[in-house]
Amino acid sequence: MNADPDHGTWLPYAFALLIGLSMLLYAILDGYDLGVGMLSRRVGRSERDRMIGAIGPFWDANETWLVLGVGLLLVAFPAAHGIVLSELYLPVAVMIVGLIFRGVSFDFRKKVPAWRQERWDRAFFIGSLVVALSQGYMVGRFMTGMQPGLASHCFAAFFGVLVVAGYGLMGATWLILKCDGALQRRAIGWARRAIWAMVAGALLSSLIAPILDTRIYDRMFAFPEVTLLVAMPLISIALTTIMHFLLGILPLPEDRLAWMPFGIAVLIFVLGFLGLVYSFYPYIIPGRLRIADAAAAPESLRIIFIGTIIVLPFLMGYTALAYRIFRGKATDLSYD
Repeated sequence: MNADPDHGTWLPYAFALLIGLSMLLYAILDGYDLGVGMLSRRVGRSERDRMIGAIGPFWDANETWLVLGVGLLLVAFPAAHGIVLSELYLPVAVMIVGLIFRGVSFDFRKKVPAWRQERWDRAFFIGSLVVALSQGYMVGRFMTGMQPGLASHCFAAFFGVLVVAGYGLMGATWLILKCDGALQRRAIGWARRAIWAMVAGALLSSLIAPILDTRIYDRMFAFPEVTLLVAMPLISIALTTIMHFLLGILPLPEDRLAWMPFGIAVLIFVLGFLGLVYSFYPYIIPGRLRIADAAAAPESLRIIFIGTIIVLPFLMGYTALAYRIFRGKATDLSYD
């Protein structure tokens, strides 16, 4: 595709950046409420109501970032969107089913008699788990350029389990921030188990991926880039150690430092995202389609970019307002 001399060179990369930021924000924000959904089966009904209350005001807004990212991919990189959907049709369909389960069960669980609420709670757990597994599987397939073969699919399945652990960590640290008492202490225990599982899985996947894809190997182990990349796992391990120590002393009087585990978990996610982006840049589909080659016409990109710049502040403002209004400790979610 021919590039416009003024806009064609940078607009595709601007859209790739916007898509990446949308997906990162989605993984962080919807990651914690998916994590809470997966953890909800480990408690009784009263504590489960408080857990649902901790995510109730936010979860709809959190999923908006997924819609934004997928929408931008469709309009800015239609060729890439077509390849992704054709290659990942089944996991995308499974994810949508999981999202439907979550949405329906979330709204219905408080509108049915108590003896039937358990069914919807189970559906909420199943939907959360299915969404996390399918998203992890898709990321794993994407990392290896959606190569055929058993090894690539096994890696994607392993990455699905890794994402479950990561979302579980986000959910546990969110509950530490939003809850108190016995539920907060339970969440501290969940976080202590999830943090090391996630970091160990991430380190293992960073070793397996270069073996499966020589392109990733060339990007990650080339000199002098490798000297800079080594810092990322070292920083992640340091952050993990700090969190492990912090979880050992929480809760503190007046709920001091309750925000810190969630903040550290966010930093670990950001580091993982940066490593992922570096491994396949400048491709929009690793090893198959470059960002510049997949972009729509410059004229279309200009119009889409203007619309995105107009909409994005409203979306960010709404998200910030929701978190400000519902700051503080969570209570039971009620529709009365």
